[in-house]
Amino acid sequence: MNVLVIGGGNMGMTYAEAIAKSNFLTAGSLMIIDQSKEKRDELRATGLFEVHDQLDTCLSRADVVLIAVKPVHAAALMKEMKPLISTEQLFVSIMAGVTIDTIKQGLDAVKVVRAMPNLPAQVGLGMTSFTGSDEVSRLELAAIEQLLDTTGRSINLTSESEIDASTGISGSGPAYIFYFMQAMMDAALKMGFDQHDARLLVGQTFAGAVELFNESTLSPEDWMERVASKGGTTRAALDSMDENNVNALIQEAAYAAFRRAEELGKQTKGTEAKDG
Repeated sequence: MNVLVIGGGNMGMTYAEAIAKSNFLTAGSLMIIDQSKEKRDELRATGLFEVHDQLDTCLSRADVVLIAVKPVHAAALMKEMKPLISTEQLFVSIMAGVTIDTIKQGLDAVKVVRAMPNLPAQVGLGMTSFTGSDEVSRLELAAIEQLLDTTGRSINLTSESEIDASTGISGSGPAYIFYFMQAMMDAALKMGFDQHDARLLVGQTFAGAVELFNESTLSPEDWMERVASKGGTTRAALDSMDENNVNALIQEAAYAAFRRAEELGKQTKGTEAKDG
């Protein structure tokens, strides 16, 4: 299998490096293309993959094409790609909000997988949700799952609506965690800790709590009950959060991201229709 990554930005580079360092492909089977000369020089310096500056030197050689550019560039890119592709090629898009139908129409392609990764993919702890068009076989989906798993874990969903929903949970989710961490660090600073100690206290607390959750079958509520005792300090904190409706506010934030993902999909589809 030959894989081409289009776009050497953060996520494109993340997947390219993870795939190259895994056993997923044989040596020389991974290509990457980017418009920036500086970026191409950076990519070549890694020695991990073939680096290209023109689609006509690499696109037709790829069995799987991972599209990792910003959604705003989708229309122009697909217009350039369209004359160079074949119906046997499989296209995997990590462009947020760009639907499978938009890609199929833009490329005149049939095999399309839409994926939603998240930021921790950069450290091998990513969570990527994906779904494919009807023309993508189970065997091909299994291969794509292996490819995506090089950056952490992945989940094969049944519909694009679930991809939009996963955007509100795992796609945007790391930012919610960072938001909560920042609030805890701000509280630690107000309590008199310096920046270094506040960062250590908060970072290790999150790391430990996540490890406990992942290494057990207990729910978050179960763990809260284990930490909190009646009349204790933890119960006071949790009661304060309940009184301030924090749970409902976090859920509403996740739904806001979900709704925005749906809106972006509709906007991108409309733009593609006009461009076409």
